[in-house]
Amino acid sequence: MKSKVPIEKKVLGKNDEIAAGIRRRLQKEKIVALNLVSSPGSGKTSLLERTLGALNHTLNLALVAGDVQTENDAQRLIRAGGAKVRAIVTGGACHLDANMVARALEDFDLGGVDILFIENVGNLVCPSSFDLGEDMKVVVMSTTEGDDKPLKYPAMYRRSSVLVINKTDLLGQSDFDVDRAKKNALSINGALTIFEVSCRTGAGLEAWYTWLTALAARKKGGS
Repeated sequence: MKSKVPIEKKVLGKNDEIAAGIRRRLQKEKIVALNLVSSPGSGKTSLLERTLGALNHTLNLALVAGDVQTENDAQRLIRAGGAKVRAIVTGGACHLDANMVARALEDFDLGGVDILFIENVGNLVCPSSFDLGEDMKVVVMSTTEGDDKPLKYPAMYRRSSVLVINKTDLLGQSDFDVDRAKKNALSINGALTIFEVSCRTGAGLEAWYTWLTALAARKKGGS
């Protein structure tokens, strides 16, 4: 047990070094990088499919899709119109790390890209500790989960900048309370930007698209 902390610090230190290199590259290209995190089934891929459908003709979007054993999510994003998609299969690892992302980006043409989405493995624990060179983490939760998720996984919510509450079309089918979920999330991180959406019906997604477009414009403008 005595070696646990030094080993963890060494692993995270090396990860942060690689992440810093990724960040420098993306900043040089003025690319917004968003690390999407959630528990399994919250709707990260559905959110990206919808985003591709809405913004693919106005913004240049690139995507890295992480999964434990398949490339299913990457294939879904390609079918949704993703022209620049890379898959990462972790082979059992419960999160992406900066080295995986760096390898995926090695021969990736990022010229002219406005936003790079990194879809992390479905997990609310390990991904919170690993910097991938992103500008910010976007945590996705759904109304089919408990509204106390932020209290159970505070590190993820503390380290995220944006919360997307998905599957609002299913409200009323369970005891999930949106106001309680937001209150819990804000008690962990009062600076969270929150979107309430349904990737099934499209409700609330226009605000998400507007936010992304403004974010990309600010980055390209150098602010």
